[in-house]
Amino acid sequence: MTQISAVTPPVTSSGTVAKAQTALNSDFQTFIEMLTTQAQNQDPLNPMDSAEYASQLASFSSVEQQVLTNDLLAGLAAQMGATNLSQLSSWVGMEARSAAPVQFEGDAVTLHPLPARAADEAYLVVYNALGEVVQRNQIGLDSAPINWTGLHSDGTTLPAGVYRFEVENHSAGNLLGNSAVESYQRVEEAQMIEGQVVLLLEGGQAVFPDDVIGLRS
Repeated sequence: MTQISAVTPPVTSSGTVAKAQTALNSDFQTFIEMLTTQAQNQDPLNPMDSAEYASQLASFSSVEQQVLTNDLLAGLAAQMGATNLSQLSSWVGMEARSAAPVQFEGDAVTLHPLPARAADEAYLVVYNALGEVVQRNQIGLDSAPINWTGLHSDGTTLPAGVYRFEVENHSAGNLLGNSAVESYQRVEEAQMIEGQVVLLLEGGQAVFPDDVIGLRS
């Protein structure tokens, strides 16, 4: 059974603020002691302007509020990320439809090309893991699924590996641009990576949940 990576429970927003407040109270006490020492050791003939004291206090207060705000936002973001991870764990074991690259092992792969509506010619362009074009075949304009076998015209098969697909669209002999090719791949795992939830597909490819446009059992 696929295991979802463990995620350290986030500190609640109230706990985050409390810890930040404790640290800031300590910093504020240190700041006051520094000002007191500064006042005691200033030159009596050239005392510090009271306005400068007020300016330093105002600056510290501004920094204090910014630290509290940043810590609160970090706590909320961690909570939201953990919630999304918990919800998306139900996707593990299902097939997700996306434009992610595909792991080819010699078996036919069902692709869902999306030709541009204005195109009068469309080609399936296949890229290897190095980004090199390894195949380019004309396809229909009806968005019908394609069983891609990895076979060249000479009968040889592309080696196993990760391949990416695009539709190259043409109109009246002019290149319109490329559009997506989607496929269904099994979701093996949901992980929290650098604060973002990521789905790992059966071939090891990673995809963001927002890039998944369909699910099936």
